[in-house]
Amino acid sequence: MEALSGWLERHVLPIAAKIGSQKHLVALRDAFIGMLPVTMAGAIAVLLNAFVRDFPGEYIKSGPLFNAETGTNVITEFFQPLIGVNGLVWTGTLAIMAVVFAASLGYNIAKAYNVDPLSGAIVSLSAFIMGIPQSASTLLSLPVDTLSPELIKTFTEAGGTISDIADPITGEIVNQGVTAGGWGYFPFSAYMGGTGLFTAMIFGFISVVIFAKLMNKNIIIKMPDSVPPAVAKAFAAIIPGVVGLFVSGTIYFLFEKFVGMPLIDWIAESIQKPLLGLSQGYLAVLIIVLLVHLLWFFGLHGTNIMAPVLQSIYGVAMVENTNAYQVGDKIPYQWVAGSFEAFVWPGGAGVTLMLLVAVLIFSKRADHKTIGKLALGPGVFNINEPIMFGLPIVLNPLFMIPFILAPIATATIAFFATMAGLVSPVVVNVIWVMPAGLSGFLATGGDWRAIVLTIVNLAMALAIWTPFILAANKIDPAE
Repeated sequence: MEALSGWLERHVLPIAAKIGSQKHLVALRDAFIGMLPVTMAGAIAVLLNAFVRDFPGEYIKSGPLFNAETGTNVITEFFQPLIGVNGLVWTGTLAIMAVVFAASLGYNIAKAYNVDPLSGAIVSLSAFIMGIPQSASTLLSLPVDTLSPELIKTFTEAGGTISDIADPITGEIVNQGVTAGGWGYFPFSAYMGGTGLFTAMIFGFISVVIFAKLMNKNIIIKMPDSVPPAVAKAFAAIIPGVVGLFVSGTIYFLFEKFVGMPLIDWIAESIQKPLLGLSQGYLAVLIIVLLVHLLWFFGLHGTNIMAPVLQSIYGVAMVENTNAYQVGDKIPYQWVAGSFEAFVWPGGAGVTLMLLVAVLIFSKRADHKTIGKLALGPGVFNINEPIMFGLPIVLNPLFMIPFILAPIATATIAFFATMAGLVSPVVVNVIWVMPAGLSGFLATGGDWRAIVLTIVNLAMALAIWTPFILAANKIDPAE
């Protein structure tokens, strides 16, 4: 075990430390963290609607709480104003997550390059918006001869098209297809939510890195010292901002010109969708869990270091699930970012809440007992730094095995339970300090089976931790 720890410390730790301090990855991580006020507001709105709209509508279909005249329940009717407010909050938060993320990412990239963060946020936001298609078309199928010749002429002159729709078996013309297009608006639900996050990410980096490098090379408009600082900052950002945005616009234009489809659609289909598909595999989940806990073992914040992967892939899936749940669509992804927090490491990385329970029940060492009592309160709320560095777990060869094995076991149980439909997928982003059990219940939109799954996982983690606590009893604290 010591040989393995030494090898990891020599070869893995330096790489992990470099990744953890890489400024572009730090900016990406901080961009997601910076959106927490927005994501939590949207999550609370969706969760409240689940309790006052979705649950009553699902389970109250008769009895004294059911209004036969309106076909709804009295709880939902009473909370209609709140449901309306929640819908507006969702519209301005999770429904436009890509827009918010674009600004947050631009701010943090500019900050990493020590240039004006506000200008960086504006450049990144503009670079994303310019790539959203502003046109759409719809097809309406009508019976033959529904439209008069005069109406068909007027419609085609306005830019619409009329086509014949034949029966696939007989070949007889049975309907007329009326196709109408429009321009000058942004398809709200198509690109501004989770679907647009990868494009916002890519063009945030392209536009703001160009902006920042030009700023740092002093390719700017310099104003006299007498000009107010706010005005001088704005003028200094003009040339770098213009170049960054024109480069982004040129890429969008040339891609659509030669490929024949908007770049944002291509990114969603060719990059984002395959990555999200891979994320739904057990091996991907296992690798994430293993890396997070290996990093933690060496004293590095594994969750933060892996945040760019967790949030840019599993976080996108989380947003898609929440938005689908809000509007009543089919939930697209079974495993998302919230699945890790709800089921894989309840009580903190390594499921250390069960380590604390094992210490308080089975440990005979006074030092372990003391630390266990002090760390129990924070541990209930998933804050495990006291036990990580106080026991310690970090660089402790004895505890390395259960620290990694326990979350692998909980991830395995939770993954296959979710995929088998034994528990609902996570659809609501719950704040990370939510206690175990309650976190899973709320994250799944109120599925009581999530509580059962959490209890099973906690019991499994306790069974894994206990033998190592008993083994620690035989070790002299002075050694």
